[in-house]
Amino acid sequence: MKKVMVIVPFPMGEEDLARRQAQMQAVDLGPGIEFHYRPVRVGPKNYSSQHDMALADFSILDAGLDAESQGFDAVCIDTMSDSGMSMLRSVLKIPVIAPGRHSMLVAQMLGDKFSILMMWDRWKMLYTKTLGELGMEHKCASMRSIGVTPDNKSLLSGKEDQVFPLLLDAARKCVEEDGAQVLILGSTTMHEAHSWLSERIGVPVINPGPLTYKLASIALDLKLTHSKATWPAPLSPKHDMIRAIGAAGADYLEANP
Repeated sequence: MKKVMVIVPFPMGEEDLARRQAQMQAVDLGPGIEFHYRPVRVGPKNYSSQHDMALADFSILDAGLDAESQGFDAVCIDTMSDSGMSMLRSVLKIPVIAPGRHSMLVAQMLGDKFSILMMWDRWKMLYTKTLGELGMEHKCASMRSIGVTPDNKSLLSGKEDQVFPLLLDAARKCVEEDGAQVLILGSTTMHEAHSWLSERIGVPVINPGPLTYKLASIALDLKLTHSKATWPAPLSPKHDMIRAIGAAGADYLEANP
């Protein structure tokens, strides 16, 4: 049985974690593979500034640092920021799959121009960074925000009547005004809207979280992983230091909720 760790980018309890795990319902992975969701023990409250992104990179590195030694065969990162991906690829040999870049690359398989639907404008920096790294700025028709502050734990639960029509209106503008042929949900926290939106918009809509699960399964089936020529291992690993910082951060958050 293959085991995949899904790193959830915020500390949370079982009830909130279950909303993340619900992404599994959107993809058929077949037998022989199982997914284990692990929330980070430290991290920012939101992903909305460069300050937050530094904490995000560390928190995901800390959560996945020992994945390989703990018997996992792959890692998926449950945030469109792709936080911690490069760091984990440096310290792990197993596949590390992040949704931001992979959603954009798959969008290029399905159409020429894509748009990204986001909850609020403060996420724009996440996609701009990845588009620049991939050299795909010219393939992004637009990024449209619905102006709703995201909830990283409750997700869209209880807000469907407010949020879903706003997403549909923004999606139509992406297609009709901006020329998008494919749409990408700008966060794994938006997965609850995927089926509803897909039935109403007429172009492919990429659900980034389930996409990473399928790509992890494919990578394992094909015995593929990232290139160490691109993500070389550290010459002087500081794993114990990373664990110590993570433990200290968790203690701080517990004392200062």
